[in-house]
Amino acid sequence: MELQDYVRTLRRNWLIIATLALVGLIGGGVASIVTRPVYTAETQLFVATQSSGSVQDLQMGNTFIQARVSSYVKTATTPTVLQPVIDTLGLNETPQQLASRVSASSDLKTVLITLTVDDESPVQAAAIAQAVANSLIKAVDSLEMPKGGGVSPVRVSVVTPATAPVAPSAPNPKINLTLGLIIGLALGVAAALLRTTLDTRVRTERDLKDSTQAPVLGAIAFDPDASKGPLVSETSGHSPRAESFRQLRTNLQFAHVSHKSKTLLVTSSLSGEGKSTTAINLAIAMAQSGQAVALVDADLRRPMVATYLGLESRAGLTTALIGQAEVQDLMQPWGPNELHVLTSGRIPPNPSELLGSTEMQELINKLEKAFDCVVIDAPPLLPVTDAAVLAQQVGGVVLVVGCQSVKKPQLDKAIATLQLVEADILGVVLNRLPAKGPDAYSYTYYGYGNSPETVRSPAKITTKTIIQSNSAPTEEDFEDILRGNSTRASRRA
Repeated sequence: MELQDYVRTLRRNWLIIATLALVGLIGGGVASIVTRPVYTAETQLFVATQSSGSVQDLQMGNTFIQARVSSYVKTATTPTVLQPVIDTLGLNETPQQLASRVSASSDLKTVLITLTVDDESPVQAAAIAQAVANSLIKAVDSLEMPKGGGVSPVRVSVVTPATAPVAPSAPNPKINLTLGLIIGLALGVAAALLRTTLDTRVRTERDLKDSTQAPVLGAIAFDPDASKGPLVSETSGHSPRAESFRQLRTNLQFAHVSHKSKTLLVTSSLSGEGKSTTAINLAIAMAQSGQAVALVDADLRRPMVATYLGLESRAGLTTALIGQAEVQDLMQPWGPNELHVLTSGRIPPNPSELLGSTEMQELINKLEKAFDCVVIDAPPLLPVTDAAVLAQQVGGVVLVVGCQSVKKPQLDKAIATLQLVEADILGVVLNRLPAKGPDAYSYTYYGYGNSPETVRSPAKITTKTIIQSNSAPTEEDFEDILRGNSTRASRRA
């Protein structure tokens, strides 16, 4: 992971990090409240020699004392010193227990010994500290006394008597709160990294690199209003969503430039990734550019094209495949441009067999002769084999990837399925990218003014289908489409 990936991970999981940091902060505060206060009393001892000879004798004595001070520090926590303290103050504990609350230290090159005692009572802490100091003085005098009798060469005296502390030494609320915050932040960052490592959902274009080398043809940002108006014709012509599909249309022209086939298959790994709306809006964008476009709903499991466009669905693709009607009689015009739609028809019991039949290939060939482009909305790849069967009969496949909807292993399996049938993957469309946040997708395009482009409403369909009326489109109507294509081709030439 690069630095920007770590930053994106932290931004993506900021709520977890903030929550755990807050929990750590609260934990530090609770620990400060529930912990019983401890008071620390302190006293200092000065160690010197008894001799008062020459300067040289004093220097030698000082060196001797400095060497002995470290031994006195360790002696302060021994039963020899602490047992008399327990007996004097009537403490109900052993020398080992008392030693855990007593500490002695000395600075280098000094003859000062500092004794500290911790206790829940400030008065008791001071009393124990003073008693330990007095007991240490007696112990040193006894230990240093010559065997033949006489005076000990070492003199230990109290220079700072112990006093009852005013404030407790522990707990320290500032330290506890700071430590709790640091621990909470550390746990939050660790949880964020672990969650990112275990989360295999596809979120950005960077996540696609491990699965496929196919180019990203376009990126469609998530629009909360898309569920109410999924078609780009229902929004402003300069909206980011409309501009995204125009960019997708342009990129597809370059990606499909070397293909003789005019048919594009739009599919996805799983259902719910937005393949149907992508196919419909792509067909609308192509028709808006002046092309004659045929949109075919080949999702014979859960057809949605007729529902989105408000068309008749009882007669369509399956009707043509079983020979009940000609395809030209089943094409329904939609909108002010030359967009003709072949809905799914009735759902058959054998969709895969129908889509892989020679009749389907002949139907695709007939549509390619009549239209500039054919867009097929196919079922998802993983639940059924329909899309894999169709992918062998078309010029190219566009794979729609719903951000945060599909996982990398699922995407890998879908791409492997297409590669197994030697399908030509033109590219990937990232759908439902977040418009805000760390994974946001930014749009940069030129506008032509502040006022939105006037959107023409879809033309009302006046041609009845063969189910509704006997006045279905005739062979002459279909030939008019062919002649219209030839006229447009001559104008482009």
